[in-house]
Order: sequence, then structure tokens, then C-alpha cells
Amino acid sequence: MTDANGRIEAGQTAPDFTLLDQDGASRSLSDYRGQRVILYFYPEAGTPGCTTEACDFRDNLNSLKSAGYTVLGVSRDLPAKLRGWVDEQAINFTLLSDPDVAVHHLYGAWGEKNLYGKHVTGVLRSTFVIDEEGVVTLALYNVKATGHVASLRKKLAIDA
Repeated sequence: MTDANGRIEAGQTAPDFTLLDQDGASRSLSDYRGQRVILYFYPEAGTPGCTTEACDFRDNLNSLKSAGYTVLGVSRDLPAKLRGWVDEQAINFTLLSDPDVAVHHLYGAWGEKNLYGKHVTGVLRSTFVIDEEGVVTLALYNVKATGHVASLRKKLAIDA
């Protein structure tokens, strides 16, 4: 079950979903059963923090893949915007489009946050590690864009 804030917790089955990727192809989380998945939610393609985080995943993808992980990024952006960002930043993993934020809600990655001193509702930068059986082994909310991948690698004991 989710916690009182609607957040996913380690030990629960990751909710399945189907979204379009940057090429308009339909992708389901269940397509990745049998693989370990790092599923991360970010606010908007092309913004400075999101670009920093995506490029950090890009630059660390080989070590993550070597450790058996597939990376999937999720945002509200439409596939065409994601495709442009992939091309511009040479992003080498799948990005998924969730324009109605239904999957964000499933994972508790949408809600109230403090943005520059104002309370706003929006994407909560979050990351979930899902095992081969589809069980969440790590649920991280309100992560920082800078240094997040290094912190994640440390938690997962993945060397460079």
C-alpha cells in the first residue's frame, strides 16, 4: 500500500502502466519484467535541473546497465518534445510521456511542494528502483537533480 501521502513504499508491487515513449511507441512497465528498472519522474524536459539529471543518467548509463538496470524517465511532456530533447542532449535511454499525470499520481510523484518559497502543486522529483519481479526496492521522493545519480549509485552499490 501507499503511505498516508499516497506515496509508494519499498516492498510493494510497482503499479503497472502504459505510456508513449519519445518515438510515440507504447511502453508498459510490465514489458520490463525480468529486468531491474530505475523509474524516475522529473518536471520538464529542457529545463536546467531536468537536463542536469537526465545527462547524469546518460553519462552513467553504462555502469547502470552493467549492474543490470534499465533507466526510464517520466514527465508530462508530449512525445515530440521528448524526441527533440533526446536528440539535443544525446539521451540514451527511454523517456515516457504522461501528460495527464495519471502515472505520476499512481507513484505519488505529484503533489504540493515548496518552489522558491511558494507552495505549488506539481511534479515531485522522485525515483523508484524496481526489481525483476516488479517489486519496489527503493522509493526516493523530493530528490535533488544535481548529484542524484551518484547518490543512487552509492545506495545501489554500483561502481563507476
